[in-house]
This record gives sequence, C-alpha cells and structure tokens, in this order.
Amino acid sequence: MAWQRRRPAPRLVHHSDQGNQYRAGLYQQLLARRGVVASMSRKGNCYDNAQVESFFRSLKNELTRHRCFQHHAEARYAIAEYIEVFYNRQRLHQALGYRSPEEFERQETGG
Repeated sequence: MAWQRRRPAPRLVHHSDQGNQYRAGLYQQLLARRGVVASMSRKGNCYDNAQVESFFRSLKNELTRHRCFQHHAEARYAIAEYIEVFYNRQRLHQALGYRSPEEFERQETGG
C-alpha cells in the first residue's frame, strides 16, 4: 500500500530484521524488481532495527494491546487507519520535534 501511494525513487532502503518472511526468495525478488535495497539487522542486534521496533511498540500500546478483533479484515482496517490517520497525520513524534510525520515532511520538503 505504501509503495502504491508513495512511488519511492529507486535505491530505497528497506530495513528489516532477519525474519524468514524478509529472507524469503519471493520477497527478495519483489524488492529487487522495484529497485529496493534490502538491509537486515545483524543477528541478535535489536538496535539495528530500533525505529521499526519503536513503531511496533506504539502500535501495540496504542491500538492492539486490549483489543480483540473478530476477523482478519477488521484488524487490517484498524491497523491501516491507525497508520494512515493517527500515526502519520495526528500523533506527535518526539524525534520529529513534536510534529506528525506528515507535518515534518511537508515542512522539510516545502511541500
């Protein structure tokens, strides 16, 4: 979904941990076809992936911790809404000077 909306330039870096889903041949081929550079954290080094770990901590604490979804589609919708509406447009991020990612990008790129 992010790829479709943003259409990033070639050589985008996709950083992940060493999970099987990220090492899978089909996934690696998809990244390569799109010109994405795959970057994986070192084995057992959680600091390599700290930004992603921080995001998932926020997602769990702010959305899913005390919530039980009835089916996959409900969870998918709630997570997409959390990311697109709340996390990117409304939630203030300390690392971005207490701005939302959307506001930070708009101010930094002049867009």
